[in-house]
Amino acid sequence: MRTIILLLISNTFMTFAWYGHLKHQHTALWKVILISWGIAFFEYCFMVPANRLGAQEGFSGFQLKTIQEIVTLSVFCVFAVFYLKEPLRWNYLVAFACILAAVYFMFKK
Repeated sequence: MRTIILLLISNTFMTFAWYGHLKHQHTALWKVILISWGIAFFEYCFMVPANRLGAQEGFSGFQLKTIQEIVTLSVFCVFAVFYLKEPLRWNYLVAFACILAAVYFMFKK
């Protein structure tokens, strides 16, 4: 559970670092890059411990990456709808369901 919480925090920072500037098209690209790097520092401060703890809890590297992708998509959905004001379309949900199916197979013994 600690791994998931750290991944949620990490991915929130990552999402703002990678996509937050889309609402600020007037800002110079070099400024956006520097700001994004500053935000990404905090992403790493949570991502690295999340992966370390996850490995100690028995997750494989493949499983950790799969969990991270699901968390990333979940955080991004909330971000896109509420921050970017983009619609969540049915085909996006179908695509996410396919990814969830991949998670099923990743953790199947």
